[in-house]
Amino acid sequence: MRDAAVTPEGGRIRWVELPGREPSRVYVHGLGATSPAYFAEVAVHPPLAGRRSLLIDLLGHGISDRPTGFDYTLESHADALAAALTGAGVVGAELIAHSMGGSVAVVLAARHPERVSRLVLVDANLDPIRPALGSAGSGGIAAYSEEEFLAGGWEEIRDRAGSHWWSTMRLAGLEALHRSAVHLTRGTTPTLRELLLDLKIPRTYLLPEADGPLPGAEALTEAGVAVVPVADCGHNIMLDNPDGFARATAAALSDHARH
Repeated sequence: MRDAAVTPEGGRIRWVELPGREPSRVYVHGLGATSPAYFAEVAVHPPLAGRRSLLIDLLGHGISDRPTGFDYTLESHADALAAALTGAGVVGAELIAHSMGGSVAVVLAARHPERVSRLVLVDANLDPIRPALGSAGSGGIAAYSEEEFLAGGWEEIRDRAGSHWWSTMRLAGLEALHRSAVHLTRGTTPTLRELLLDLKIPRTYLLPEADGPLPGAEALTEAGVAVVPVADCGHNIMLDNPDGFARATAAALSDHARH
């Protein structure tokens, strides 16, 4: 396990690092998750093994610190991640980023382009989400005020999330979880989709084949983003179909990939 200070107060991001050749690969988890648990198997899967790999936890999540004074906007998450990568000596990384982590990765690539050379988004959020009480995802969390969430709303989310997601969600700070969800549902200006369209690096978007066509896929494809359905999986593609995920990601990161 490695770490780097990423806030003026000394808050630290931590990651599990696997040795290998450069350029580094950086794996970024989604809301309420943790990268070692979600990516350990695929990071050492034969098509992806052998690279220096950082299974990194965003601030407020997993093994990283959970500062209550941090605002947890997507921009702040991206800047903190950039500071961690700077501390790790990472430039030109290949980012593999899931769900909210994909949103953070898009902002990172836009704000700190020297840190990212390729982007693989794994069923990432690209558009604003309408908060709705009763759902288990970011929209359900964001439907509470922070006061309501801290006073007991988090218990309702725990019960709806189920034991698998809660096993990692419980590691996140409650303030971090709520603020991250609120800012994820709001998105960014320009939007995450617009930021992704404007990036000049190779970009791939993986989605579950069962979800059907990705909204806006044609515009993404025209902008050079490869949109790749993966069979036999739900939202957690890397857990549901590690073989398919590893093959699709390796293809996206190959020097022969067309973007």
